[in-house]
Amino acid sequence: MRRDVFQAIADPTRRDIINLIAFKPMNLNAIADNFDVSRPAISQHIKILTECGLITIKKQGRERYCEPRLKQLEEVAQWVERYRKGWDEKFDALDNLLEELKNNDKPLK
Repeated sequence: MRRDVFQAIADPTRRDIINLIAFKPMNLNAIADNFDVSRPAISQHIKILTECGLITIKKQGRERYCEPRLKQLEEVAQWVERYRKGWDEKFDALDNLLEELKNNDKPLK
């Protein structure tokens, strides 16, 4: 089953796994050691991240290493950017209004 990137990053444990391996590939045991959940639970999170293309698993001898493939997050970044622009405009308008009220020296009713 091909999973959605948004589904993958919706879970805080999966986001933490991505953060762990973002700059340095790690083996599955090293990843699991960072969490207070069972190894099968971590394996399930890794499976979901793999299915949506956010990580790949490479074998080195008997070890399996997780490596990031963060290009998939571009879809998320584009989606967030659409809304960020709108919120920036609203916050700028609010800043302008507050500055205007501050400079007006009239107490608010």
